[in-house]
Amino acid sequence: MPLRKYGVLAARAVDRHREGGTDSPHYEVHLRDDAGTHYRAAVNVRSKVAPHELMYVVVDDFRHPLTQQLPAPGSGWKGLAGQAGGGAALDFVRGNLFDPAAMRVLPPDLPGVDNDLSDLFDHYVQRAIADPTIALYVFGDRFGPEPHAHDSEFGFQPSDGVHEIHMNQGNSKGFEPQDGVWQDGGMLFHLPAEDRWVAVFLAFQSQKWHTDPVTGHAIPGAPDRLAGFEAPLTIIAALVKAAGPAAGAGTVTLLNTSAATVDLTGWCLVDEEGHPLPLPSRQLPAGSTLAVAAGDGGGFRLGDLGGTISLWDPSGLKVHGVAYTARQASAEGRTITF
Repeated sequence: MPLRKYGVLAARAVDRHREGGTDSPHYEVHLRDDAGTHYRAAVNVRSKVAPHELMYVVVDDFRHPLTQQLPAPGSGWKGLAGQAGGGAALDFVRGNLFDPAAMRVLPPDLPGVDNDLSDLFDHYVQRAIADPTIALYVFGDRFGPEPHAHDSEFGFQPSDGVHEIHMNQGNSKGFEPQDGVWQDGGMLFHLPAEDRWVAVFLAFQSQKWHTDPVTGHAIPGAPDRLAGFEAPLTIIAALVKAAGPAAGAGTVTLLNTSAATVDLTGWCLVDEEGHPLPLPSRQLPAGSTLAVAAGDGGGFRLGDLGGTISLWDPSGLKVHGVAYTARQASAEGRTITF
């Protein structure tokens, strides 16, 4: 079944430990909320299932409407089970959090510096430990609290924390019971001095990208984007709030990145609420762009408070997606580029 206690922990980093010597080591982070409650975040850095190296992506300037839905910094644990698009829950497939083609592979822990996944976490976590103004948001499955147990890594009592801080759908056999939608893990760092968010997302190489919208199980026979699948069409820009007489109307601009002409019949855009906008039935030559009028009809809408835009192919698979914030959408007549 899906994760039982999915949610997000809003806290501050106070210590960290690089775990080794097991077949499934973790990068351990000691956190404390503003009420003084202690937590441990156990972040996988190696998979039990081959290939063992994890895939990761760091978004150094993370702009997404979900940051507007997060609880207050340092406020502790908040359950998110049952939430879907538009809330703070994460879904790598449906939430348009990042481009999965940007994911890379790193070993868990190697001699030397800046050459493994633990080093990558150190770069951000050590900075957060040194600067208490940096807020951490850790998404995953809660374990504890266990009133009579001490934490196995940092010794505080009661034992309490978060694990499953990675993609939690499209799992290989043996881990399928943990599949679910809108329950993926991740870590967000808010740097208030720079007014910037940094996001770190992890996935196992054995996981599949295209998943069932109800169960989160991998769709049999679907191409695996995490293994390098690239769609021929991508969303490259959006005009959310047009200026002048056309105020209220918007456009979404597509680019044919392939080396061949693409027949747009059957393709569609989908907004954050799931409303489709069929693309015009025409041929789009290689390297060409197309600005698709969003308008206000048919249900499809570009919300000016932030939102997501997804691209679906004729077979009904999502192949690309982007997100924008309310701040990005606030400038009338300005086109957002992705």
